Amino acid sequence: MLHLIFHSPPDTAVLERLAAGDDVVFLDSAVLGLLKKSRWAGHLNALAASCQLFVLADDIKVRGIAEEDLVAGLVVLDYAGLVALTVKNTTVQSWS
Repeated sequence: MLHLIFHSPPDTAVLERLAAGDDVVFLDSAVLGLLKKSRWAGHLNALAASCQLFVLADDIKVRGIAEEDLVAGLVVLDYAGLVALTVKNTTVQSWS
């Protein structure tokens, strides 16, 4: 399943609904919760062990966030990569 998370910080209830093997893309203001120093960093690090985590390159760029400031385990992707994930996953859940 592909999860698209648009809000920051990501709700704990949303993060608890993610299952092993899911793909998770953080978009819009959700990228603000991906900083190494955020209060969600530990939870996101644990989540990266079971899910593939992605962040949209344009969303971090627009907010002036450098890739090295993000939690480890995130894959930065472009719009073509986002489209590829939607094709790969037959089910898509948006969380906004």
